Amino acid sequence: MMRTPLRPLARILDARQKGENPDAIEKENRRLRHEQMRDKTRLQSEGRLLVLGVMFFCAFGVIGARMGTIAATEAAEPRATLTGASIVASRADIVDRHGRVLATNMDTHSLYAHPQQMIEPERAAKELGKIFDDFDVEAMTRRFNDPKKKFMWVRKKLSPEQMQAVHDIGEPGLLFGPREMRLYPNGAIASHVLGGAGFGREGVHSAEVIGTAGIEKFYDDELRNPAREGAPLELAIDLTVQAASEEVLYAGMKLLNAKGAASVLMDVQTGEVISIVSLPDFDPNDRPNPLTEGDASDSPLFNRAVQGVYELGSTYKIFAAAQAMELGLVNPNTIIDTRPPFKVGGHKIGEFDNHNYGQISVSEIIIKSSNRGTGKMALAIGKKRQQEFLRKLGMFEPTPAEIVEAQGGQPLLPKRWTDLSAVTISYGHGISTTPLHLAAGYAAIANGGIAVKPTLLKQSGPQDGERVMSEAVAAASRTMLRKVVTEGTASFGEVAGYHVGGKTGTADKPKERGGGYYKDKVIATFASMFPAHDPKYVLIVTLDEPVETSGKKPRRTAGWTAVPVAAEMIGRVAPLLGLRPEFNTGQLEGVVRISQ
Repeated sequence: MMRTPLRPLARILDARQKGENPDAIEKENRRLRHEQMRDKTRLQSEGRLLVLGVMFFCAFGVIGARMGTIAATEAAEPRATLTGASIVASRADIVDRHGRVLATNMDTHSLYAHPQQMIEPERAAKELGKIFDDFDVEAMTRRFNDPKKKFMWVRKKLSPEQMQAVHDIGEPGLLFGPREMRLYPNGAIASHVLGGAGFGREGVHSAEVIGTAGIEKFYDDELRNPAREGAPLELAIDLTVQAASEEVLYAGMKLLNAKGAASVLMDVQTGEVISIVSLPDFDPNDRPNPLTEGDASDSPLFNRAVQGVYELGSTYKIFAAAQAMELGLVNPNTIIDTRPPFKVGGHKIGEFDNHNYGQISVSEIIIKSSNRGTGKMALAIGKKRQQEFLRKLGMFEPTPAEIVEAQGGQPLLPKRWTDLSAVTISYGHGISTTPLHLAAGYAAIANGGIAVKPTLLKQSGPQDGERVMSEAVAAASRTMLRKVVTEGTASFGEVAGYHVGGKTGTADKPKERGGGYYKDKVIATFASMFPAHDPKYVLIVTLDEPVETSGKKPRRTAGWTAVPVAAEMIGRVAPLLGLRPEFNTGQLEGVVRISQ
């Protein structure tokens, strides 16, 4: 840029020649320069103002557009944001078949401490010891005074009364966090079905509730799935029937001095388990710790109905008779010689109390519970066909019941299925299954020959299972089971108006070590169905080491132990199931029946 001098020499000389004042030229040039500088500065300022104005216009335009968008949307509650993964604390309820709550959630609080904020840690520990029975005051005092401790849990769950008592201590270092805990309002009822729940991932302001056993663990992901939108999990269990079954079974277990007991009540068409009991039981609100040593069945957590595999004795005889009839080998009136001796593989096959029933029919074999008669039918059936039949009934695999413990109920089968195995298995020895397996097997006889799978979930209709026997064979088998009650070993099983049919089974308990069987310890079982002419339900009652002592000698057989308990249970639960008793009132003189 060329800069014009304020006193150009040519103009100064020219002005002197003309007699003009040369200083005027400098003033004029200075004025022109100042005007140029002022015009340039003005242009720069106006440009900056224009850019700033455009920026303000754009900013207000964006803000106005955003405000308009927000105003056009629906209102929503503000949500607090958390860093990291959120803890899903919600869990769906579990209800029985009629919608009554078995498991739900309850709001509570946890108690934690910030030791560095505590004013009187020793006093706080002493006061907490007065509130909580199992509180170790000395250990907690040391932890409160630990300078390295910044945070510590004191209690994961508090009752409202405990929370108020802690609040009254007035210690600023004791703080509360909100919690949602699992609540089982019916206490120990159906405890083995529900299992229990505990805390998974935990934070100060929330905790993850996860299933630890039973159906809570089996359906853990489903119960925590937000997509359920609060829909409860519906079980096949009937709460009223379950409570009545537990009460009767507990009384029977105590009266008969049994170590434990189990029962299963199943709908024969749908496979729904209406009630399932294992005693002793527990309260899932305060679930005990599992055993670390000894026999697992000694723990109240052990589910005898789905985990306990037992030799269920003569209850298996009806399966042998049904299969033999299905194959056309026998009919109910076929005569079989049960007189001794009867040896298989060098082993004598005896009868209970060394009975000799002579030559009797197939029906009488079931009624009198003959081992020899059943064994001879098993030999006629053959090993392979026997295995195929039992496999179809589900006796080779754990039951598909929807609780995690059911997978532990793997049946015990012989390593080599010999002729002797076939004979002993025909009367329930040499094979160990759970009471739930037995219930499924009897349901196939009761419903006309269709195999069903046990389920703890409410069903919409009958199962479409595999046919394992004809309707005629199933009907003949039911007739035999009815005669067992009216004429045979289960005479105490009759319940007025309900026409019970069933089969007893008494099996010596195997020794834990060294092999062999106990002479004075048995598993007593009664497998029943009612009403026998048109069965709706199957009931299995099993007692572990029962003994009836009202007579001169102790009596341990199922006819004296399991059968009376089952009869009492049927009398209690049948009306609850909507079954009306049927009585033959005869024909009243002068009264004409006009409708049924």
